[in-house]
Amino acid sequence: MEKEIELIRMSSTEIMEEVVAYKDEQIILLNLTNKLDDFTHTCVRTDFFLAILCVKGHSSLSINDQIHDIGPNELLICHPQTLLKHGTTEEDFECYGFLLSPEYAKRVFVMSSCPSSWYSRLFLEQHPIMSLNEEESQLFYQYYNLLHSKLTGAPHRHQRELINSLLQAFIYEFQDAMEKYIQLQPTSFSSSNNLFNAFIELLVSSYPKERAVSYYASRLFVTPKYLSAICKENSGQTASELITSYVMKDVEYLLRRPEKSIKEIANELNFATLSFFGKYVKRNLGISPKEYREKLSQQSEVPPVK
Repeated sequence: MEKEIELIRMSSTEIMEEVVAYKDEQIILLNLTNKLDDFTHTCVRTDFFLAILCVKGHSSLSINDQIHDIGPNELLICHPQTLLKHGTTEEDFECYGFLLSPEYAKRVFVMSSCPSSWYSRLFLEQHPIMSLNEEESQLFYQYYNLLHSKLTGAPHRHQRELINSLLQAFIYEFQDAMEKYIQLQPTSFSSSNNLFNAFIELLVSSYPKERAVSYYASRLFVTPKYLSAICKENSGQTASELITSYVMKDVEYLLRRPEKSIKEIANELNFATLSFFGKYVKRNLGISPKEYREKLSQQSEVPPVK
């Protein structure tokens, strides 16, 4: 049987204990309330597909270093590798949602013919919170309750098929809601698009990430030049630029963890020397790792390890 990719990696397992309504290897149901105040300013990196609907109150959070507020009838959607940091929450805050492991999400999306274009992914990265109308919000809550009922009820022969169908139905509803913001293109099954999607999946799921285009090209049985051309055609960015953007997500996440020294981070991400790591970070962030941490320290008033 295919082994599921680890569902979640968080800096504090206590977070999950507080908010989990159901958990298995493929799906987690969340019930988030003002209990999250205990975890204000905790930064986590998602390794899952996340969908959460706010039904009451307001909360602030940082998503990839951008501050967002979420309120009633607003849906938060996050792809893997998203940096989340919880801020302040009102006393009556309440929201529900679910997390899907990357492999399970991929299978469900394929079964529902979900558009997986690079542009829809970029849109969600730039606009992770979507406003729903009352009917759409009620539908999401109904799906959540049905999933909870079927996952926690007595096991039966077609339980997994039923769960898959409920998630596929939700995805169709989500696509309809998303089309208010972006025109989704039908799923493409061209060799170019398939190769590009395979590259993105390989890049996102790798840790630590290789920084050479040749590594991914060899895994995909194409030349580096051809892979870069396909990336440029599908995303407007070269393979090298895409690799750098995802490597820097890992860099920024680790630099936000004060218990890790800069040298430890460089080793963890497979940089040959601390000097090379420093130059790589400065080239892409404009400041050195030490300066980046000092900036974070001024914002949070928590002294980092140097």
